[in-house]
Amino acid sequence: MKILIADDHSVVRQGLKQIIQSLNLFSNIEEASDGQEALQKIKSEYFDFAILDISMPKLSGLDILQSLKSIGMKLNILILSVHSEEQYAIRALRMGASGYLSKESAYKELELAIRKISLGQKYISAAIAEKLTFNSIDPTGIPIHEKLSEREYQVLCLLAQGLSVTEIGLKLFISDKTVSTYRIRVLEKMGMKKNAELTLYAVKNGLIE
Repeated sequence: MKILIADDHSVVRQGLKQIIQSLNLFSNIEEASDGQEALQKIKSEYFDFAILDISMPKLSGLDILQSLKSIGMKLNILILSVHSEEQYAIRALRMGASGYLSKESAYKELELAIRKISLGQKYISAAIAEKLTFNSIDPTGIPIHEKLSEREYQVLCLLAQGLSVTEIGLKLFISDKTVSTYRIRVLEKMGMKKNAELTLYAVKNGLIE
């Protein structure tokens, strides 16, 4: 398999390369020192996996995600960032990233992240997961989302994917007002306050891809 490492710091690239080589998963490892070079390589060559720094000269990791999304190109992409705030992770995942890892956790979690993403799963850094203000299992041991009605579950998944109230209404053939009512119920039952929490919950529990 072939992987691309894109980061504007050569020391970071070499450190990541050493870890990846030890995994014996990739036979070909290529590098890019800025976002523009990374995007050109992704568009002109075939890669099974890419690790992109969120902040690079010329194009950021998010810029690359947006460009690939606009042309419908799919690729397993792990975003590396100095930011551990959950809103950055949410934005990256909504734009098509397969995972988000803070740089402070990269050397400890990179192997696990790559293996999970290679299996078609999403990965969020433990540093980010610790910031979540909710639990995925209630005191009875039952996952919270299993207590939702079928319609509430549908609304949860669609909200987690970033769809607007109007888009959900059109998809489920119900009014915007009804969608808003379901949204309130879902947030109350899940013990959450905003859609961002729903997105992280859904990713963490494999409810969305």
